[in-house]
Amino acid sequence: MVGSGWILAAALLTLAGATTTGAGPAVPPKAQARPAWTGSWEAAPSGTASVVPGATIRNVVHLSVGGRVLRVRLSNRLGTAPLTLGAVTVALRRAGGPDAVPGTMRTATFDGAPTVTVPPGRDLVTDPVRLVAPAASDLLVTVHTRSAAGPATYHSTALQTGYVAPGGEGDGDDVAADEDGSAYPVATSHWYYVTGVDVRGPATGSVVAFGDSLTDGTCTTPDANHRWPDRLAERLRALPPGRRPGVLNAGISGNRLLREGTGPGALTRLDADALARAGARALIVLEGINDIIRSTPQTGDVLAFEDAYRTIVARAHHRGIRVVGATLTPYGGHGTFTAAREAVREQVNAFIRTGGAFDAVVDFDAAVRDPDRPQRILPAYDCGDHLHFNDEGSRALADAVDLAALLQWTPGARLETP
Repeated sequence: MVGSGWILAAALLTLAGATTTGAGPAVPPKAQARPAWTGSWEAAPSGTASVVPGATIRNVVHLSVGGRVLRVRLSNRLGTAPLTLGAVTVALRRAGGPDAVPGTMRTATFDGAPTVTVPPGRDLVTDPVRLVAPAASDLLVTVHTRSAAGPATYHSTALQTGYVAPGGEGDGDDVAADEDGSAYPVATSHWYYVTGVDVRGPATGSVVAFGDSLTDGTCTTPDANHRWPDRLAERLRALPPGRRPGVLNAGISGNRLLREGTGPGALTRLDADALARAGARALIVLEGINDIIRSTPQTGDVLAFEDAYRTIVARAHHRGIRVVGATLTPYGGHGTFTAAREAVREQVNAFIRTGGAFDAVVDFDAAVRDPDRPQRILPAYDCGDHLHFNDEGSRALADAVDLAALLQWTPGARLETP
């Protein structure tokens, strides 16, 4: 039985704080001559939460592509106080639970040091870590924080069980390097501090899925990696290694295109969560449904969508990144549905399909709508709330992506992060 101290720790871990919108520059890694990095996994910061001082958090992340060397992206972007990381370790995960594969535990360093303090509003990248990590493997990224760490930057909707070793008063025991996971009795459904894993291997370039809860995976099976970007990564892994890109999920549940919602708004976070990610060469944009269902439609709304999409494309093209626009999916039957809002969705989709703003279009709307009731999701894909997708609906979205159109990398695309 978990004791009261563990229960208190678990409760503290689920307390969400206020979200801010700033995104400071990343602390650069140690300059070295090296091959290009490819982004293999991402979780976009969505807010802050309280964490027990001295806690050690074992995040579980699922790689899209593998490599022989990796680095971890950590964030205090939404924090309000300096974050002192007492230890960060990386290991391959044994099947299920918090145990590491014996012999794979590695300590991550920061310019050669095992500890570092990250200022508020900043991101950080570890030094390269030598670890053979196969594609589709689970990685344990364990973060030990010092006392009085302040609000923790986190991703709320992980749909992946993580594990916590509460430290109690002071710094507590640092169990970050333990291969045995018995020191981690508390489960958590969030990702803390870790926002990305980059690899060096045969894969070149990465695809960023940029969106809201539909991309974040709401309603898909937890601990199964059935979000549509995960399904897309499965398809891409069938390609030859040198042609196979990583897939990064930059979805945030509740995120909005035109305004601030959950997490920084789309235009605010575009650089940090998408364009500046390692090897980013294509961007799939599925953003906007929250602006429709949470607002009263007004004259000029569609023009605002068009301007926002064109801004995203222009900023991506400036970095040599190809942009695929995704049509907004049906939500008929959802409690927010109105005829006026549906009219806006249909006009926005018409622009996405025919407005010429994007390099290519994936028609998610056509892929999942009920042909007899096109304002609704096909029942076989509907998770029950008439807005989000079950596992089969998620697969249908991924299957709708034309890989040939997606992988037409723009000449001169940048492979390295600054």
